[in-house]
Amino acid sequence: MKRHILLAAMASFWPAQPLFAAEPAYLDDRSTPQSLVRSLYNAINRQEYARAYAYFDPPPAETLDAFAEGYADTAGVDLVTGTASEEGAAGSIYYALPVAIRARHDDGGEEIFAGCYQLRLIQPSVQTTPYQPLFIEEGALEPAEAPLEEALPESCGDGTPVEARDARLEEAKALFTSLYADTCNLEAAGEEAPESHVIRFNRMDDPADAPQREARLFRFLCERGAYNEIHVYFLANEGGELLPLRFATPELDIRYENDDPAGRVEDLRVIGYTADDLLVNSRFDPDTFELVSDAKWRGTGDASSSAIWLFRSGVFTLVKYAVDASYDGEVNPEVVLDFHTGP
Repeated sequence: MKRHILLAAMASFWPAQPLFAAEPAYLDDRSTPQSLVRSLYNAINRQEYARAYAYFDPPPAETLDAFAEGYADTAGVDLVTGTASEEGAAGSIYYALPVAIRARHDDGGEEIFAGCYQLRLIQPSVQTTPYQPLFIEEGALEPAEAPLEEALPESCGDGTPVEARDARLEEAKALFTSLYADTCNLEAAGEEAPESHVIRFNRMDDPADAPQREARLFRFLCERGAYNEIHVYFLANEGGELLPLRFATPELDIRYENDDPAGRVEDLRVIGYTADDLLVNSRFDPDTFELVSDAKWRGTGDASSSAIWLFRSGVFTLVKYAVDASYDGEVNPEVVLDFHTGP
């Protein structure tokens, strides 16, 4: 009897990437005060101290070696920023940006610092060569006892608040367009605003009193049909790296009576797993940390598959999968995998 192999609902086109890379992706963006300070700590997290040093004028230390020595025992830095204020004077725009950081040390210890960064942009129209982009004049941070988000100052400076551009969302939009231009319907995608969720969590091996880590999940519409919508997801992880997500999905071997999909299912078994980046009729619940997909194989919904991936310890794990493989007019899914323990 011929065997029917059910693969993923949609094909995948890019090689899988580790969710939490050892080194964050390179970021060098001086378009806003927030993006420049994020670039500064990206350089520090990548141990590119010359780049970090170059974002300042005047220099933050007498020498590059002295600057780098200040981070000798730093394993990484987590950053949150607030709304910048600006004021103009003498051909320049001056910015004041609220900042809070969590410095993670090599010995496992952590410290919170908060304060303000002062930045300056010399009006581009009055500059000659060499041109100087937005730069940091000073960072004044003090130790703080509050958790990272609570330590962030409400404001800095007396200037006019600058509407903050969501730089991370813009980065996700650019990555989506770059990776999926030939796969997704970008015109349809433009009709639906990307969905964004901040996920605060702890890893399983974190101490009980450890501060929460933070990741950010983005969902983009890829395609919309008569009864299915397809979305793709990106995760900005705690290390600052933004990556497209792939989700573990069972590969099924389905055998039908008389080799007829409209007939009785004689056998259904999992024969392996694929990694899907295109999810059908999916949604994320920020209260339960569950990402759910309900894919109809045809409009009546009598044949379908559903999955639950649970975000825990920083990654999405497949915890439940059910399938209704019979095109019999009835809705009767069979659970083929269940490790679900609830929220």
